[in-house]
Amino acid sequence: MENFIVSARKYRPSTFDSVVGQHAITSTLQNAIRNNTLAQAFLFCGPRGVGKTTCARIMAKTINCLHPTDDMEACNECESCVSFNNNASFNIFELDAASNSGVDDIRALIDQVRIPPQIGKYKVYIIDEVHMLSGAAFNAFLKTLEEPPAYAKFILATTEKHKILPTILSRCQIFDFKRITVEDIANHLRNIAAKEGVTAEDEALNIIAQKADGALRDALSIFDQMVSFSGNNITYQDVITNLNVLDYEYYFRMVDNILAGDINSMLLLLNEVINKGFDPQNFIQGMASHLRNLLLGKDPRVVALMEVSKQLQERYIKQAERCDTAFILRALDLANECDINFRSANNKRLHLEVALMKMVGTPNVAVISSETQRSREISNNANVSKPTAPAPAPKAPAPAPTQPAPTPAPTPVQRVRRPGTISINDTEPQKKASDAPVEVRNNPFTQEMLANAWTKFMTENKNTAPNFVAGIGKYTPTLGDNFEINYQVDNILVVNDMQHIGQLREHLAKELDNNQFKLIHHIVEKPKDEVIYTDRSRFEKMAELNPNVLTLKKGLGLNIDI
Repeated sequence: MENFIVSARKYRPSTFDSVVGQHAITSTLQNAIRNNTLAQAFLFCGPRGVGKTTCARIMAKTINCLHPTDDMEACNECESCVSFNNNASFNIFELDAASNSGVDDIRALIDQVRIPPQIGKYKVYIIDEVHMLSGAAFNAFLKTLEEPPAYAKFILATTEKHKILPTILSRCQIFDFKRITVEDIANHLRNIAAKEGVTAEDEALNIIAQKADGALRDALSIFDQMVSFSGNNITYQDVITNLNVLDYEYYFRMVDNILAGDINSMLLLLNEVINKGFDPQNFIQGMASHLRNLLLGKDPRVVALMEVSKQLQERYIKQAERCDTAFILRALDLANECDINFRSANNKRLHLEVALMKMVGTPNVAVISSETQRSREISNNANVSKPTAPAPAPKAPAPAPTQPAPTPAPTPVQRVRRPGTISINDTEPQKKASDAPVEVRNNPFTQEMLANAWTKFMTENKNTAPNFVAGIGKYTPTLGDNFEINYQVDNILVVNDMQHIGQLREHLAKELDNNQFKLIHHIVEKPKDEVIYTDRSRFEKMAELNPNVLTLKKGLGLNIDI
């Protein structure tokens, strides 16, 4: 029975060309070898599993190759390459600083540096996890690192660059390795699966690549784990089951429930997720990623930023068509806020449920009922067939006895938009405001009608938007000329709450049957309270409120010596 070799070792790159996801670094190293401009010391830093030690070994092998190729790759046939492949090279030394961190270990290395190479041109010293060296070891290493023999090259590798002394950094040529992208990892796994005779679904490989978090070594370990679990047929369902990953389908269903305003179905779906053992915080983090993908699906130029398969991209694009951009941004903000405050919440499940219910309360103008759509089509057809025929103005309600309502002249139906107004029946909310047609409604209304509509809005929204309602409810709005609605607030934050201002506009337009009004706010400055600091000020304030205090002072012959 043959010994099993893990994929991370079996398919470890042996040439610069086979290194995954670090093309900029490998190209630079190959050019340095070709032009004979090698530095005396290199520092490879970056996350785990991205190829730091692998590139160090490839570079050490290549610069000692007796017959390198035109692309500056090792030939794998000369004496130096063969000894390296057999782990018998006397020119290449690897030191694990995690277990050899003392000053004596570095002194032993310095003693070896004095001996020139027997085969090849260079002696290469690879020190892995160099940040683990002690302070004394770093100091002992400084002089040799700064002025090594011409045949000595040092390659240092670390995952924590910030722990290395600046004096060491200044003596090295630094290469920052990046996290490997999901696409690169998935393609590499696909090639390995083909070599091993393993059938794997594209979405399954994408999930493995995402779980690896940019580390190719971790992805290969997960791949071996899935082969042990599923055999030679790796499916998406097997991967999410084995790795305890929540299925994409739950997030699509959750967004569908939010768009439909179905809170009960949303809560039942969340309960199903929690009963399957998934952490609620992981769910809200996944929800945020789902909303991000929906936002990317709104524009074909950024669809490629989704780290999912092509088939799943189409599903995101299709669901994104039903969502308004403002809705996605608001829901994304709620998900992010929920994630940030999750640890401090006493009732974590309720905290998550409230965030989802707030998403249900976020307006989504991209979702249009069939009845509204049908009425708009009828209105559009009528205007197209009779473009010049004016429509009679609707009859004005009877004026109140205390304040007669102005009677405007009949106005034809026009498809225009005035500044400061809103569109109630936009069929294409993504178009510019100047391009979207809207039916003008300019029925007159009285101060009493305005006050009733204003009060009704506050009553209906006092639980969902208490701060906004409190801000606009301190003062009664007044009706001016040309449908100007003047209202007072004492906090500019109320005016900047564009979401609830928009809801107020829609409510007034519906209740007053008029979408040509203008909301004009006025900031009421609060009177500044006088602050009393001294005893004299206190006495004068008391005397101002009660003159008898002065009479008492004079009668007793008192003086205020302050």
